[in-house]
Amino acid sequence: MNHTTSTQAARLREQFIEHRARLRDVATRILGCPHRADDVVQDTFIKIAEVPDDFDIKQPVAYLYRIVRNLAIDRHRRSAFECDVFTEEEDGLDVHQEGDSPEAIAISRQYLSMIGRALEALPARTRRAFELYRLSGLTQREIAAELNISTTLVNFMIRDALACCRNLLQNEPELAGS
Repeated sequence: MNHTTSTQAARLREQFIEHRARLRDVATRILGCPHRADDVVQDTFIKIAEVPDDFDIKQPVAYLYRIVRNLAIDRHRRSAFECDVFTEEEDGLDVHQEGDSPEAIAISRQYLSMIGRALEALPARTRRAFELYRLSGLTQREIAAELNISTTLVNFMIRDALACCRNLLQNEPELAGS
């Protein structure tokens, strides 16, 4: 009987290898993230490696799918719980920043002043699109509707504004070395 049961454990591992991609797909559908699904599949392998030799598995494939499903659901629940519990902490409101020295503040103010000058040099509509996107958090589609232009034009305007700011900052010699 021991020969048969150890063969069942080996058969379970073979079935795991054969169905690995489909097991990952199941976990991905539950979790919505292929990387987290890979973790679940790896946890599944660890779990089946711990299956005792005398454990009788009638339907090894169904057993594997059940393990993946249960682990994925558990991981999803744990993730949702952690998001609920730790959201305030992750907002970063209470995090001490080492860069709050007077020098860092002065440099940040210089950068902001330069960015302001760069934005002032832009056409009014381009500046408005950039401000709506970066400061107000509107989508490009929402900006296009508000300015009565195409989303493609909004995309180009935002790109041009970013390039203008980037070029100004890269060409500023006294701050480039900071």
